[in-house]
Amino acid sequence: MKILKISFALLLCAMVSSCSNEDDNTENLAGQTGTLIIKFDNGVGDQDFIFGTSYTKSNNESFQLSTLKYLISNIALTDDEGNTFMYPSEKNVFIINEANANNAGEIYVTLDEVDAANYTNISFGLGIDQDRYALGAEGQGNFLTTAEAEGMMWSWATGYRFTRLDGTYSSNTVTNEALNIHMGSVGTSVDNYNEISLSLPNTVVVREDKSPQIHVVADIAKLFDGETSVSFDDGYAQVHVDATTTGVIANNAKGMFSVHHVHNE
Repeated sequence: MKILKISFALLLCAMVSSCSNEDDNTENLAGQTGTLIIKFDNGVGDQDFIFGTSYTKSNNESFQLSTLKYLISNIALTDDEGNTFMYPSEKNVFIINEANANNAGEIYVTLDEVDAANYTNISFGLGIDQDRYALGAEGQGNFLTTAEAEGMMWSWATGYRFTRLDGTYSSNTVTNEALNIHMGSVGTSVDNYNEISLSLPNTVVVREDKSPQIHVVADIAKLFDGETSVSFDDGYAQVHVDATTTGVIANNAKGMFSVHHVHNE
């Protein structure tokens, strides 16, 4: 009987210790931050994107690009308890420029001082939302100058280009015609800002001693063959400030992002 009592006491002690450790681990996350890296990787269908390479659309039109850029903002993370961490607004806008990709074709966005948690979802905006736009030049800090230098502002209208694709296209009727897809909002009259929400294939563990990575793939083909398939010959070779054509491209763009995998390091 004494042995039974001792065994029960040891078991109870172990249970209490285990619970205590779990509580300690949870409490230790309070105030703890870490670094999170988001890798944007542009492709076309199942192919890597390469400047100057010809890619074929669903209607047998082909295109090749010399410029590929887009704006990402309002990155937010949701953890396994339903809490959302929004990266600080003043730093939460980025230009993803394929010209800046590494040898693997990846563009890194590094988020520092991210709240420690176990994250299961990432969301972000494609473009600039109206609240940020309403802050004007003074409220947008250095990013306005950066966007102008990168050619991501309209030169003949008010507002940002959210995506910029420049190159040429060919069809059954033309060869190497100019292709310029410049989708964005035009002031407050045309609002093409959209938010994308992506579930993570496994939990992203952010801690002060870890720098996890989320590999986001952008399928550029879906800009043209997404929810709506468009024809360059039918007016989609030159997309600028028109509400209809920019709206179609903006809607297609919502479906071009996916999370390929996650690294917890």
